[in-house]
Amino acid sequence: MTTRRRRAGRGAPSEWGTERRSPPPHPSPARAVAAHALERVEASADFADVALEGALATRHLSPRDVALATELVYGTLRWQRYLDWILGPHSRRRLESLDARVRVLLRMAAYQVAFLERVPSFAAVNDAVALAPRTPGVKAFVNAVLRAFARRGAREREPRPPRDPLDALATRCSFPTWIAERWVARFGREEADALMRAMNERPPVTLRANVLRVSREALAARLAAEEGLAWRLAGWAPEGLVVGPGGAPGSWGAFADGSFVVQDEASMLVGRLLEPRPGETIADACAAPGTKTTHLAELMQDRGRVLAFDREPGRLERVREAVARLGLRSVEPLEGAVEAQVPRFRAACDGVLVDAPCSNLGVLRRNPDVKWRRRAADLPQNAARQARILEAAAALVKPGGRLVYATCSLEPEENDDLAHGFLAAHPEFRPDPPREFPLPLDADGTLRCLPHRHGTDGFTAVRFRRSSDRGITAP
Repeated sequence: MTTRRRRAGRGAPSEWGTERRSPPPHPSPARAVAAHALERVEASADFADVALEGALATRHLSPRDVALATELVYGTLRWQRYLDWILGPHSRRRLESLDARVRVLLRMAAYQVAFLERVPSFAAVNDAVALAPRTPGVKAFVNAVLRAFARRGAREREPRPPRDPLDALATRCSFPTWIAERWVARFGREEADALMRAMNERPPVTLRANVLRVSREALAARLAAEEGLAWRLAGWAPEGLVVGPGGAPGSWGAFADGSFVVQDEASMLVGRLLEPRPGETIADACAAPGTKTTHLAELMQDRGRVLAFDREPGRLERVREAVARLGLRSVEPLEGAVEAQVPRFRAACDGVLVDAPCSNLGVLRRNPDVKWRRRAADLPQNAARQARILEAAAALVKPGGRLVYATCSLEPEENDDLAHGFLAAHPEFRPDPPREFPLPLDADGTLRCLPHRHGTDGFTAVRFRRSSDRGITAP
């Protein structure tokens, strides 16, 4: 489905009809599901993937309708601020004062009119009216706002932008101003614009071939034959494969028999940065759901020991499921936070991966609702938690061993600042960038994956090496 804005000068579809055209009594099931999920995100603070999964579970939709519902949920959330801006002149009431249901219906219809060329405007508007609450006057209000917007929006006449340049940039790119301000200060205005727009793109479906069972070329041939998928080799990760649209990967036969894992290239590069070797003892300090854990085991040819820690039993069960599906034997799921594992595994590991919980501001392509949840004050709070995890993980590294710290964030508080603080407190560790790596590293050895530069999710990672046995204290 096309996800670019409609071309300037395009008129309203001929199927639009007149103002007296009555909306159908039964709206599209895809739009009904999407509206329900968006309302849960808006009113109940559910995460988008959880809300959409729950909404889909209540209806039996065709694959095409599932794809449309998914597009509507994620596209509306990506462009939420921009949609509010272009809708504003057509509503006598401020959007933030409206009922959550009405607000998400207006945004969802506006997204279809402004971005989805294959969706007739009249269908988007009529279904929004049909899905609106029956409260007196509400359907008429939704109808009036969206019909006025569709007539004007087809000509792409944006309202006057905010006076403040940062507010104007953030509005057009549909980001909170505080994030735009940070990225402009760090990258410059032009690159910050490119980064925000890349974060609003639909991410590719990237697979990691389970090379213990199949090469990525053989996997590509199988998916083309069985699922009719177009494909290309990933640009950075040697085991990566990018496939075209073709339904849910979890429904493919190659998924069921453990031939692949869905994983972005940046995430794959984090595992490669640790360079686990056959026969080693490796720990994944924050293992669930097991995507990087199983990659480490595959890189070790499933020979050795991969300790997979997680504090939540339910999440650890997902690690066990992934391990079983992929047919791996070297992974040992162990319940409990990494801090609790220090007495048992102190200085026992050749390599430790800390894929720390973070703001997730690097993976907004996949989790667009996150940018509307986060605040600048979250970053130092995250950093304090991350520092505790890294401190405990460092105690597991044996002399000469490796330690990788990674986040799916681009923010210095969660990455560079924390790494510098760790090195200052632990002179027995030093930066240890690999001599060769698929993606160019920063001058200081940091792996920095950026969507607008590399076509990946946003990740930051750094590798340290312990040079001696001195200086580590119990956390």
